[in-house]
Amino acid sequence: MKHVDHFADFEEARSYLIGIAYRILSSVSDAEDAVQDTYLKWVSADCTQIRSSRAWLTTVCTRRCIDMLRASQRSRVDYIGSWLPEPICASLEENPDAQAELSSSLTTAFLLVLERLSPKERAVYLLREIFDVSYEDISKLLNISNSACRKLVSRAKVHVGKHSSKYIPPKRTQKRLLSAFQNVIKGGDIAELSTLLSQDIKLNADGGGKVPALLKPLLGIEPVCLFLSKKLPDYWVDYTLEQKHLNGMLGIIVRKNSDIVAAVTFGFDASGLVSGIFIVRNPDKLKNIPLTAAKILIS
Repeated sequence: MKHVDHFADFEEARSYLIGIAYRILSSVSDAEDAVQDTYLKWVSADCTQIRSSRAWLTTVCTRRCIDMLRASQRSRVDYIGSWLPEPICASLEENPDAQAELSSSLTTAFLLVLERLSPKERAVYLLREIFDVSYEDISKLLNISNSACRKLVSRAKVHVGKHSSKYIPPKRTQKRLLSAFQNVIKGGDIAELSTLLSQDIKLNADGGGKVPALLKPLLGIEPVCLFLSKKLPDYWVDYTLEQKHLNGMLGIIVRKNSDIVAAVTFGFDASGLVSGIFIVRNPDKLKNIPLTAAKILIS
């Protein structure tokens, strides 16, 4: 058995564990709680029984996340309005090693697609497809057979399908969108922005019943354009809009003085048109945004 340096080995794996936990739970707060629970078990573990620190930590963290996701899905039944993932702010320039994963598996649209999966399917799919963990190791992690593990991944792939939610357009396309969006909110013409939206675009707003927000999604380019050009500018007239890296691509942070009051992210279809606009206003989901770029490296 190799000697286990509890603190050093855990710190080495911390960002990896946060990466797994956030993708499973879609919440920075819950991900940090899951990793902290993993650490508490880690410091009291028998070192002589641990062959691989990373495997042990991955097992404990993933199992904890599955339990937490089951509990959150039950409580979400009474959620007021649209539920959206908690935004995560991280700079690709500051975290170059995380760029591939940030740009492919952290988009709001993709996290919403993952909501179609059961907690176990979601965990297995992410471990295999995003983190490239072997079927054998996943089988041991969940105490299931190799064939059962493969079936879970296969079933998850069917549910996820060939969805375009992981598509990231070129940076120039993202910047053009954000510029057009900000122009409309500041009272400008909707014409340019409307050319960037798909005909079947969907707009979701998450207030969690704690702040005013749309209770139902808006579907279609006409109602979405009407809301963006006629309603939202009045709501955000005194707010400041900042471009930030959110969930793997450029998004917008909305501030009132120094307080963050909204986070806006976008989803794209395969042709590069905007297929989803996601506005998070629930204050519980915004409180971690100033911290995530400094505290969390998703890799």
